[in-house]
Amino acid sequence: MRGETMAGEQSWTPAPENTLESLLHALQMFDGIEFDIRITADNQLMIHHDRTVSVPPSYLEGKPTWVEEWTHDELVELGFLSFEAFLDDSTVQRLWRDEGRMGCIEIKRPHPKAKSGGGFFGRKEHNKHVAEAMRLAEEALDEREIPRENTVFYAFHRGMPASAQLSATKRPWAALIPYIPPYGTRQTQRLQVLPQFITTPFKRLVKQHRSQGSSMLPCAVEYFQSSTRHLPLGRHVGLKGAALNRLTRARKGMPTYVWPTKLWMEHDLLRAGMTGLTDHADPDLRWLPSGHARWLQPAIRPLMDTEWEQLETANQANHLDLLNTLENETPTWAEADISRRRALVSEMRKRWQWDMDVDDLLKTYSGVTPPSYAPRLIGHRGSGKTSRPVLNLQSM
Repeated sequence: MRGETMAGEQSWTPAPENTLESLLHALQMFDGIEFDIRITADNQLMIHHDRTVSVPPSYLEGKPTWVEEWTHDELVELGFLSFEAFLDDSTVQRLWRDEGRMGCIEIKRPHPKAKSGGGFFGRKEHNKHVAEAMRLAEEALDEREIPRENTVFYAFHRGMPASAQLSATKRPWAALIPYIPPYGTRQTQRLQVLPQFITTPFKRLVKQHRSQGSSMLPCAVEYFQSSTRHLPLGRHVGLKGAALNRLTRARKGMPTYVWPTKLWMEHDLLRAGMTGLTDHADPDLRWLPSGHARWLQPAIRPLMDTEWEQLETANQANHLDLLNTLENETPTWAEADISRRRALVSEMRKRWQWDMDVDDLLKTYSGVTPPSYAPRLIGHRGSGKTSRPVLNLQSM
């Protein structure tokens, strides 16, 4: 959603996804960001979502088909962002390292036909590829002292536990389930995913992640949309009433990231104790279609229940004044004293049935990074998914 001026002119447009401008905007606006990494032909990491290089076709004539067959310098020359260049930005380091922002790093597997793709049945090669991406990323993150507790690796990869073991990563990780293969069209991918979704009710999804050793629970938005939430076999979950109670009991406080969340459910999702990955980073969007004021940093600047209640009494006429007051008067997690931190953790732990003791939580998260259990708002691919090609070089 974009801001509109009184004359109907567009007032804000997101920068192309996964670019430095897009990532910085979201990193400053929200609790953190999500972005995608791929390994180049010369074994370096680039921030790029698609399997093919997302530029106009005229720039690809005579070039390799897959991103992984391009070198780091070739992709940078086109305008794409390398992982290390992103990490070397001083604002990124300040926000991610020093102010507790979250970084969700999705590792992309190459198409099976790519030179490094391992073929359609090369499970060992697939595991090694994802492990190498984790190893390279962790090495770069460690070098810049990005905290382990505010980073997570995940991937649409059945062998994620094996890859995590191969990489010897010390950072949180999880598989993305249902699994979407790195080939096919959007339509054929959805057809492949549907049987997995139908046979994986939310409670079973939680059990799968716990049995794999996942540190968090990535969760498709379809589990909560009215048009799809009844499709999985078994009892459905939701964001209100008995369905919310089933959700809370099933996940037992496990950090749950919903991708990509919708504006109409954003408030209820956060109040259910879950994290939303959002495509909506318009700074002027402060009133949600659900009829709620929009709180942009529920983890970095967490609210007590009484403060959430103030937000819920806001109307469209006074919500900006109330948001401004709360933002000026509410300390961040880093600024909060021990008594406020204890009160916040106690309320959240009781409301969402966290399984960790209050004192242990306060000890573990004694620095600037909020508890991993806390709900967050995360910028999807930075400031949101954008149209193709991502870089329209003819207009640059």
